[in-house]
Amino acid sequence: MPAISSERSNWYLLQCKPHQDERAHLNLRQQNYTVYHPQLLTERVIRGKQQQRRESLFPGYLFIHLGGNDNWAPIRFTRGISRFVEFNHGPATVAENVIEHLRARCSGSSISHNDPPLTPGDHLQINRGPLSGLEGVFIASHGAERVMILLQFLNREQTVCMPLSDLTRPHSSFQANL
Repeated sequence: MPAISSERSNWYLLQCKPHQDERAHLNLRQQNYTVYHPQLLTERVIRGKQQQRRESLFPGYLFIHLGGNDNWAPIRFTRGISRFVEFNHGPATVAENVIEHLRARCSGSSISHNDPPLTPGDHLQINRGPLSGLEGVFIASHGAERVMILLQFLNREQTVCMPLSDLTRPHSSFQANL
């Protein structure tokens, strides 16, 4: 079992058994551990239909937050967990700022993963970048994290490809006025 080198809490990297990331994440959370499983929303064609689904950013790995007084023993026997990732004969620690960056990157999309998927014709508002404040209409997805939108800009319609994280859905009262 890995030894803890300090009394302060750290994030550690766990390797999961093949295709058991979700199972390991759920089982660790049920044991009241703080676990982070970074995921991104991706679009795939499944059975001829384009669908959005969440996929692991690091398949086969989870991050767990543990302190010097936490009990590490149950982790070894948790279903779905293979082992702690180790470097230099000790568990690999991950800096807090790395976890914060991953959280911001994975949840950076202002369009929530719980929102219904975008469909052509949906109205969107740009909230970051040089086109901030403009409104457009969703045309299509362009990869996992970018979309094509139609803007009324410079007295004509322009098609623009931009990051999904720079867009929000307008409030329903705003949308009704369009």
